[in-house]
Amino acid sequence: MIISLVASVFVGSLQAQTLTRVEQSDFGKTQDGSDVKLITLRNAHGMSVQVITYGAIIKQLWAPDRDGKFANVLLTVDTIRQFQRGFNGAAAVTGRVVNRIRGAQFELDGTTYKLTKNEGKNTIHGGRKGFAQSVWTVAGTSTTANASSVTLTYLSKDGEEGFPGNLNNSVTYSLTDNNEFQIEYQSDTDKPTIANLTNHAYWNLAGGGSCLDNILLIPSTSYTPADAESITTGEILPLKGTLMDFGQPTRIGDRIEQLKPQMTGYDHNYILGEDGVMKLAARLVDPKSGRIMEVHTTQPAVQLFTANHLGHTAVCLETQHYPDAIHHPNFPSIVVRPGVPLKETTVFTFLAK
Repeated sequence: MIISLVASVFVGSLQAQTLTRVEQSDFGKTQDGSDVKLITLRNAHGMSVQVITYGAIIKQLWAPDRDGKFANVLLTVDTIRQFQRGFNGAAAVTGRVVNRIRGAQFELDGTTYKLTKNEGKNTIHGGRKGFAQSVWTVAGTSTTANASSVTLTYLSKDGEEGFPGNLNNSVTYSLTDNNEFQIEYQSDTDKPTIANLTNHAYWNLAGGGSCLDNILLIPSTSYTPADAESITTGEILPLKGTLMDFGQPTRIGDRIEQLKPQMTGYDHNYILGEDGVMKLAARLVDPKSGRIMEVHTTQPAVQLFTANHLGHTAVCLETQHYPDAIHHPNFPSIVVRPGVPLKETTVFTFLAK
């Protein structure tokens, strides 16, 4: 696991004059010989984002601190071979269904579908390969007066990992001159199916070290608890008075030790509110650098994960529908039907104080 510790200082206006907004280059080949592309987006203030077509991974995102110094704030590695070896800190698009599905099966419209078992008897993050280890296609790039963007597409074929329907997926990454990084998802199907997409980005606003000193706000009053297999029980419980409550800005490491021995860190789904309405999901602050990341989303929930398998080097804020929603009628539906596409948007805004 490698996280970039490199920081640089430059003037955003000069950067914008000398570098183009969107660039595309080769990033190598996968083990099966598929070409992987690297796309770089830039804004007028010196921010930049790199995306690769393998897994639609966000490879780097460079953001300024309070002194104007830039650092990559995502966990990353350098080569396609390292990503393919199973780098488990990759900021990939996860699907068809993020998180876990109990028993690796579900029933829809009277038919039972059996899925790939890739975590014991359950399915996690779409199956053995899923979207995160597939090569996406560059559908196009664009530049406007205040933004640059790239759209990637991937066809998940009927029966892939056991899921029904040909699911056409697109993700558009945009970087604006307001220092906003936007992710827009859309999925269309030719047969009733289920889908729940997110990006599994591992954020480290300091550009290195631990995430435990970061200050986190999640404006949520309830969460969906999970059992010993990390499968959602179907309950909705209040957060107030629990170790998981981040309703007020709180240092991530303040209570994390109290989660042991049951858990080595946070891995919880927070309820945000109505699906389809843009709202604040989280606000993350690194006091040392002054970097701030605000997350807004149309999704009804956000999963907080403190990279427990990586020693708390980063924090994930995965906007999503509730885990295992297909087995809980009281949860917002993740069923996608022909003519009614899944559409979700998440925006990461970067500030510094």
